[in-house]
Amino acid sequence: MSHPCIICVAITGSLPTKDNNPAVPITIAEQIESTQEAFEAGASIAHCHVRDDEGRPTSDPERFAALKEGLEKHCPGMIVQLSTGGRSGAGQARGGMLPLAPDMASLSVGSNNFPTRVYENPPDLVDWLAAEMVKYEVKPEIEAFDLSHIIKAHQMWRAGQIKDRPYVQFVMGVKNAMPADREVFDYYIKTVHRLFGEDAPWCAAGIGPNQIVLNEWAISAGGHARTGLEDNVRLDRDRLAPSNAALVKRAAELCGKYDRPVATWQQARDILGLKAA
Repeated sequence: MSHPCIICVAITGSLPTKDNNPAVPITIAEQIESTQEAFEAGASIAHCHVRDDEGRPTSDPERFAALKEGLEKHCPGMIVQLSTGGRSGAGQARGGMLPLAPDMASLSVGSNNFPTRVYENPPDLVDWLAAEMVKYEVKPEIEAFDLSHIIKAHQMWRAGQIKDRPYVQFVMGVKNAMPADREVFDYYIKTVHRLFGEDAPWCAAGIGPNQIVLNEWAISAGGHARTGLEDNVRLDRDRLAPSNAALVKRAAELCGKYDRPVATWQQARDILGLKAA
């Protein structure tokens, strides 16, 4: 196995705070600095949320614009992926940053349980977000919390609601959603290959201690890997992760174990069919 592995770094998320880990970047300046370190460590995609002045999640397009501008300046070529996730806003406010035309944006195509609530993605909102991504030429990353989300993404692709072949990310280990189950993981891969082709790229993300587990499963199976402080603030039970870059380096070491070169940003753009920076 020699094809390059894309490493995505999820830098902040909506939940982690500095009380959880002082290394979590909250301000735009902190996010740019943390992402630059992760970029230099091998990450080629930055998955981005933003926070308000109180550190709370927000979908404020102006904050996303400032972050995007900083990343494009300090991490030239890196793929900027903005989150349309439901913890940061409600309704169409979740897609208010899409006119910024980032390289990519997350797209959840169905609902599921989260630890303390339902993660609601009603069909009309999903359709609107997908249409905005087509309008502004933003490539969606399908966040698959359930098998039905992969199948729904295929239906939307065939209907023309998703322009290019979907890039699916399996999210496993969220409490009350899909656990990190190897048989399910393998069936996800089988389903992606059946619906989108044997050469269809895919990614996986594990939450908390499942992060390193999913990193290894994905890298060893030929997929791509997501890491970062959004999903996990620790290196192990006894040690906090000192930075996003440290988690990227850990994923890169797994790439070496399985003879997978870490994808450059140029290779990542080619794999995902994105235009050159």
